Amino acid sequence: MIRGLTDRVRRADPRWQDLGLTLLVQLVSSMPFVLPDQPGGSPKSWVAYAFTTAGLLPLIWRRRAPVTVLAVICAVGFGYNLGMDGPGQPLPYGPLVAFYTVAVCCPRRTRLAVSAAVVVASCLAVYWNTGTARELVFTLFVGGSAYALGRSRHTRQAYTAAVEDRAEQLERANRIEAEQAAARERARIAREMHDILSHAVSIMIVQAEAGPVAVRRAPARAEAAFEAIAETGRDAMAQLRTMLGVLRTDESAPRAPQPGIGALPALLDRVRASGPRVSYERTGTVRELPAALEATVHRVVQEALTNVVKHAGAASVDVRLEYGPTELTVTVADDGRGPGGATPGAGSPTSSGSGSSGGHGLIGIRERAAAHGGTAWSGPGPGGTGFLVRVALVTSQPEVGT
Repeated sequence: MIRGLTDRVRRADPRWQDLGLTLLVQLVSSMPFVLPDQPGGSPKSWVAYAFTTAGLLPLIWRRRAPVTVLAVICAVGFGYNLGMDGPGQPLPYGPLVAFYTVAVCCPRRTRLAVSAAVVVASCLAVYWNTGTARELVFTLFVGGSAYALGRSRHTRQAYTAAVEDRAEQLERANRIEAEQAAARERARIAREMHDILSHAVSIMIVQAEAGPVAVRRAPARAEAAFEAIAETGRDAMAQLRTMLGVLRTDESAPRAPQPGIGALPALLDRVRASGPRVSYERTGTVRELPAALEATVHRVVQEALTNVVKHAGAASVDVRLEYGPTELTVTVADDGRGPGGATPGAGSPTSSGSGSSGGHGLIGIRERAAAHGGTAWSGPGPGGTGFLVRVALVTSQPEVGT
């Protein structure tokens, strides 16, 4: 209960705090006027009490003008002692609080000047009062204690402000990091959607364009083309539901993993159905890889094959996965037009052949490779024929002693 009351006082407006402190000091200073008279004591009067109260009222403005408040309180105190015959105080409460405030709020040069003035004033007051060394030592000790408490309070306030500033900086950094993470996640989702939709739509367009011709010449082949279109659409929808399901909050959303290396044969079958011959080979020590890495391999092959279908006009495509000790090399090569091989009006950019996919495909491949500490290269195939995409992905660090 006491701690809760203390916390509320600390959180209160400083002006109310100063008013409360002034009333408290006034209450303590009123004790000599309320307690029974001591034999030989000074007489009590309303004038003396009013003078005492006037010497404490400036404490209300102690934070706004600490030096001025201290000077006024000391001046009133000197006037009371010199011109009034009233009850004295056990301690100079008002000057001590004002001197404490100077120690808390004022810069170093001001504190030193005020401290020197307080020492001189204390010596003069003791000289006019009793002139004893004992009173002088006591007065200086009490004033020094008030100053020390003020400096301690200032140090604690500075420490608390530094801690709060550090916490604010950390909160700001965490907020920025969260925003950056959200931006990265949006970019990842956009890249995944680009890969899924670009591949699916490319396959469907090729099959749909070939459908009318096949209907007249080879009905069986037309049926297979339409079935390939439907299968490609269903697969794209399934992948989109899987990817976007993580953005939903309900537990019924699908949570299937992203397609990996194991899904490559089905992907190649859909590409074969669109026309080109596709060969697939895995060499080296074939092993299971982390799910994120396998998903990257699948997306790299998917994007490369999408470029082949959209731009290359290739008759054959070779897909090769080479498992090394610490890396996996993915190679997709076609025998199509190659860089700059597209002709105007052929449905592909004039600046590139299979190497162009709206400006985002190869960029996405490079970003995926970099995310796994790897590299990506694309350009003409062997002998300048076709187009080749080669991506090296780091699978693990070499073990010590190998």
